[in-house]
Amino acid sequence: MPSNKKEKAIFALITVIITVHAYVFYSLYVINGNTLMNLTGASSVLKAINKLGGVYMIGHYLPIWSVVLVEFCFAYLAEMFIGQPFSFKMACKNFNIKKTDPVQFETAVICATVAIMVPVMSFIAAFLYYPYYAGFNILTLLANWLKLICFNFPFAYFSQLFFIQPFVRMVFKFLYKKVK
Repeated sequence: MPSNKKEKAIFALITVIITVHAYVFYSLYVINGNTLMNLTGASSVLKAINKLGGVYMIGHYLPIWSVVLVEFCFAYLAEMFIGQPFSFKMACKNFNIKKTDPVQFETAVICATVAIMVPVMSFIAAFLYYPYYAGFNILTLLANWLKLICFNFPFAYFSQLFFIQPFVRMVFKFLYKKVK
């Protein structure tokens, strides 16, 4: 797929734009939606977030758009400097790129990316969403990190493998078919 640094950066950009929005929705609506509605007595998650004054992040309540922006920045940097390079190396350790079917190799890269990015982004999220109002405790941070890994891994695996990456590859092929 992407063959040079510019293409890799664009591929990562498309992936992260879709993934961050999916994860913010998943985190707020699927995982925490009932808690937010019960906490505020609101009839919808969005109304609950508005009643709270935003989403709790970094010790403050922030608007959803700023949550998406902060997560996007961290996810893009992690994808560019950790996810892409190491997932490709992991896939190459287990498969010969010249002898392996391209679909199998791409699947290996996707799985390796999930295996790398879920712990990395879950750790970042554990810091960003840590309940600082209760004081800081390293054991609480680690417990939150492990909880986030458990919540995020199944979602990441299936969404990346079956929805996000096929869509990103289709968009990428469309963009570069027109350019070349």
